[in-house]
Amino acid sequence: MDVSFLGGPRPQRGVGVVAPFDFALDRELWRWVPDEVSLHLTRTPYVPVEVSLDLARLVSEHQTLDDAVRTLTAITPEVVAYACTSGSFVGGMAGERAMCAAMTRAGAVPSVTTSGALLQALAALGARRVALVTPYTGSVTRALEEYLAEAGAEVTGCAYMGLTRHIWKVPYRDVVAMAHRAARRAADVLFISCTNLPTYDVIPQLEAELRIPVISANQVTMWAALARMGTRAVGPYQALIDPAARSGPVVPELPDGEQQQEGRS
Repeated sequence: MDVSFLGGPRPQRGVGVVAPFDFALDRELWRWVPDEVSLHLTRTPYVPVEVSLDLARLVSEHQTLDDAVRTLTAITPEVVAYACTSGSFVGGMAGERAMCAAMTRAGAVPSVTTSGALLQALAALGARRVALVTPYTGSVTRALEEYLAEAGAEVTGCAYMGLTRHIWKVPYRDVVAMAHRAARRAADVLFISCTNLPTYDVIPQLEAELRIPVISANQVTMWAALARMGTRAVGPYQALIDPAARSGPVVPELPDGEQQQEGRS
C-alpha cells in the first residue's frame, strides 16, 4: 500500500508543563489545547509530604524547577508553564516572579505559573472582588487569600475542603456545592484553585448559575501559556476564553410603566 501521499505528521508547537509529582489531571489540561499544540509534561521528584504549605515550598524550589525545565529543553517548547497554584503563590508575588525568572533561565523560553496566570486573568476580566473555592486546608487557603490581597484583590467569600491528599478524586458535585457557598456575597469572578481539582465541565454550568465569570487553576494556566505563544485556548462557553460568554444573561425589557422588583412575587 502506497501511503507516501500522507506526507508525515502535521507540525506541532509545544508547551512544556512542569507539574507536582502527584498531579493526576493530564487529560484535563489537554482539553484546553488546540489541535496544532502538544503538551509535554514532566513532574517534580516525589517527596513524602501531604498537601500543605511545606509541600508547596518543596515542589517550587528553584533547583527543582531548574532540573524539571531542563528535561524539556530537548523538545524545544515555545513556553514553559508551572502547573501548581500553591507552589506558585506560597512565596507571594515576588516569589512567583522569581520562579518565572528561574524557569526562563533554565529553558531559555518564556515561562508562566498558575498563580501568575490567575492575576493575568483577573486583569483581563476587570475583576477585583473574588469568590474563592479551594480543596486545601485552612492554612494553605489563607496563604492564597494573602497572595490575592497583595495583588489588590478582595476575597468576598471562601469555601474550602481541608484535603491533604487525593484531590483529583473530588467529584464535580462537590465543586459546584462549594462554589455556591463561596459566591453568596457579590463578586466579580469565582476562582477555583488547585491544578489537581477537576473543573473543565463545571465552568459553563457555574457561570450560568452564578452569573459571573468562573475561572480555574488549570484553565488560567493553559490560557496564559497559549497566549504567550500567540494562540488561544479552547473553552466554549467559558468567559475567560470565549468572548461571547462574557456578555452575561439577556434580561428581557419590561413594558413601559413596569419596573422590575427584586425579592417580590
